[in-house]
Amino acid sequence: MKPLSTKLSSIPASMTLAVNDKAKAMQRAGQDVIALAGGDPDFDTPAHIVEAAVSALKNGHTHYPAPMVGLPQTVEAIAHKMRSENQIPIDDPRRQIIVTPGGKWALYLALAAITNPADEILVLEPYWVSYPAMITLTGGTPVSVSLPSADNFRITADRLRAKLTPRTKAIMVNTPCNPTGRVLTVEERDAIVEVAQEADLYVIADEIYEKLVFDGRSHLSLAAAPGMAERTLTVNGLTKSYAMTGWRLGWLVGPPEIIRLATKQNGQSVSCAATFTQHACVAALTGPQESIGMMRDAYQQRRDFMVAALNSIDGVECRSIEGAFYLFPSFPTSQKNSLELADALLEKAQIAATPGIAFGQSGEGHLRFAISTAQADLERAAERLVQVAQLL
Repeated sequence: MKPLSTKLSSIPASMTLAVNDKAKAMQRAGQDVIALAGGDPDFDTPAHIVEAAVSALKNGHTHYPAPMVGLPQTVEAIAHKMRSENQIPIDDPRRQIIVTPGGKWALYLALAAITNPADEILVLEPYWVSYPAMITLTGGTPVSVSLPSADNFRITADRLRAKLTPRTKAIMVNTPCNPTGRVLTVEERDAIVEVAQEADLYVIADEIYEKLVFDGRSHLSLAAAPGMAERTLTVNGLTKSYAMTGWRLGWLVGPPEIIRLATKQNGQSVSCAATFTQHACVAALTGPQESIGMMRDAYQQRRDFMVAALNSIDGVECRSIEGAFYLFPSFPTSQKNSLELADALLEKAQIAATPGIAFGQSGEGHLRFAISTAQADLERAAERLVQVAQLL
């Protein structure tokens, strides 16, 4: 047989999905595994959103959407949200927005539309596990910008400039950040804007966790900064904020010339987002929003409990987080690397966590715990951690 794709063969599998799949397999086998490796909210999708989808199905909205980039009412709802909540200028929604089957595909489209062979894309490390693989798949080269844990993973202009070359094309930014829980500050935003403008770079802003910010903080959209709309691609969606991970509904907002290329890629690959989910999107964005605050407050309470619980254990250190729903504790006295730590935790305590190395070298020594699971499970996890901490 002739050889298979060398590009795909060189891409690692998603470690987050791999750990999550292993935990679920153990659960199916009857083991009492507490799954903290994934990022799936334990809340149900709000009822009015489900009802809108069911109504769309019953009314025959089961065909291709027209136009394929998104139903007019869906695109308009997204445009209104991005203008009013994110202060992103959108003059022509049908040329600046594409609705996608999940935020992950929107990220891929953004990269596909701007990347040529040998282009370098800066990724802030620790990064979400799929960023480097996506860059490679679209023909670019990922370049890590290490953000030290000792400095609370802070973004500075100097750290960005140190990685610039004539081949640098873009910066990928995730706020709130998975896995660190950091929320972009005004100073960090200004540093990114400064470097992007002076080096003529694009910015891909992954804002999927934007509504999950704690302690009264505000989310900052990079495309809203002066002079940034023409060089920023904003990725967002319903997945996390509305507990709709399985619905696969996201969107990409950017300059018309980039969205035009993303639309070509979309049309030659997945075609479109599902029609009934686009009806659900309208209901989500234009309907009651109280459920978002309820879920955010629940995550904040879980954060407070779990951070205190982890910091009470000898050999574990855990910063509080500013947004999203992941904790990123370190184990400074352990002799194990993060892969060994994750394996030991699963074996000795039946707790599934994602090893920090999955998020880049800056994540080594850490584990990522998702606090999107039920409070009762977090309490059981804390009890088990106390019992096995000296073995890690």
